[in-house]
Amino acid sequence: MEFQPYPFEKLNALIKDIPQKEGRISLTIGEPQFKTPEFICQTLSQKAALLNKYPKTSGEESLKEALLGFVKRRFGIDLPCEALISTFGTREVLFNFPQFYLFDKKNKVMAYPNPFYQIYEGAAIASRAKVIHMNLTKENSFKPKLSTKEMQECDLVILNSPNNPTGSTLSLEELKKWVEWALEYDFLLLNDECYSEIYMDSKPASILEASYAAGNYSFKNILALNSISKRSSAPGLRSGFIAGDSQILKQYAQYRTYVGCASPLPLQEAARVAWSDDEHTLYSREQYAKNLQLAKEILGVEVPSSTFYVWLFVGDDLEFARNLLEKENIVILPGSFLSRENGINPGRGYVRLALVYEQEIIKDALLRIKKWL
Repeated sequence: MEFQPYPFEKLNALIKDIPQKEGRISLTIGEPQFKTPEFICQTLSQKAALLNKYPKTSGEESLKEALLGFVKRRFGIDLPCEALISTFGTREVLFNFPQFYLFDKKNKVMAYPNPFYQIYEGAAIASRAKVIHMNLTKENSFKPKLSTKEMQECDLVILNSPNNPTGSTLSLEELKKWVEWALEYDFLLLNDECYSEIYMDSKPASILEASYAAGNYSFKNILALNSISKRSSAPGLRSGFIAGDSQILKQYAQYRTYVGCASPLPLQEAARVAWSDDEHTLYSREQYAKNLQLAKEILGVEVPSSTFYVWLFVGDDLEFARNLLEKENIVILPGSFLSRENGINPGRGYVRLALVYEQEIIKDALLRIKKWL
């Protein structure tokens, strides 16, 4: 298996012959278009002088305390210090953690949802791991599944709930079942929870909560991954964490001293105040909820209760994407670019809409998309 171009590179190739016009609306990337809250920016500015110091790979204790505080407030769990590592965002973890964990495994088998965030595939290729794709389709409610034989074979299983791109969310009971399988079949279970703070009504459950519910208080074989990017409209801060099984994290922390991905101190200070505050997250969460409601009303489709994506069936996703750009000056991402052939290509026929703008922009875009459905 070779590294493939990222979905956005494929999209650029698909639309390269379409002239660019003013006023183009891009609904392709999950990058919040709201301003980063002022108090976060002020902290970053005030701490700029700390650029004269090397940051520690392990991160500052003050940031770690803020992260532990977030986990306590959000999930009701008092994590011990050794059960959490502060990271430089989550993309670097998703790429290098599988390489670390699978390094001395004999057969190296990992599973992840299909369609997927492409960094999962990159990590599998870099690890030289066999991949089991868990196809997400309408027929299985876009929920990941593995057979008993596949679970016996796996070393590492990555879940992604709330899911990008389908928006499906696993309940606490469903996550609890995955925890039980991870213990029974002895595979490491990692849930990518980067969209956990974007929700309409009920808060999505964490794999950490599910581990507690299953009586696995030490988080054996369980890890959660989260990021500040969507929560605080601050993807440039590159602040995230991995939490759970402290025995594995102890070894991973040692590995990270060689990776060279320490976060600059001014960024850590800004991230610390962002993780410590919950009030500022309300505005963007409300806007995303309103945008999803607009999609439901205008497009007449079911929308997820979490994330800001709409996974929309359009028929020929490549043709639809080109047509929408030519006719309406709106860029969207074909679902077939986000998935791989595995008996079927579960992304084919779908497009992903990232509803990351203010309502008036989203409403205008959705009304124009509706004309071509």
